[in-house]
Amino acid sequence: MKNKSTLFLAQAAVIGAIYVVLTILFAPLSFGQVQIRFSEALTILPCFTPAAIPGLFIGCIIANVLGGAIPLDIIFGSVATLIGAVFTYRLRNNNRFLAPIPPIVANSVIVPFVLRYGYGVNLPIPLMMLTVGIGEVISCGILGMILYTALYKSKGIIFKSKKQTI
Repeated sequence: MKNKSTLFLAQAAVIGAIYVVLTILFAPLSFGQVQIRFSEALTILPCFTPAAIPGLFIGCIIANVLGGAIPLDIIFGSVATLIGAVFTYRLRNNNRFLAPIPPIVANSVIVPFVLRYGYGVNLPIPLMMLTVGIGEVISCGILGMILYTALYKSKGIIFKSKKQTI
């Protein structure tokens, strides 16, 4: 049991650290009403390991704090990533193309309200849902699926994964 919990903790920590590094490295694109957060590509990782769920959540909290986000964004932006990760995990045995949908939807719905009520962005919420959604489609839907394909083809070398339907 000790090995499994150590592996879980190590995977969560590495995933969180990579999330933070990618978010801060690409900070000009990671924050704002038009954002492409490359670190969100990692939200497909719950298909491979449940350790990705806390890793992504804590990574998002740390990235938002280091990125200078306001408390409302730190909380609700991170909760959006958590929701996306949990539902991606729940879809892990379904069609792989469903994997990026939960983080795309969660962030597209939650982040515009943070932008409006936290940062005072005076754009229509549906427009911000569209702009945030486009960024999420790029990061989760395109980059995330490229990552998914690479990990899936590695046949579980990095993560032990169950066979997914295509």
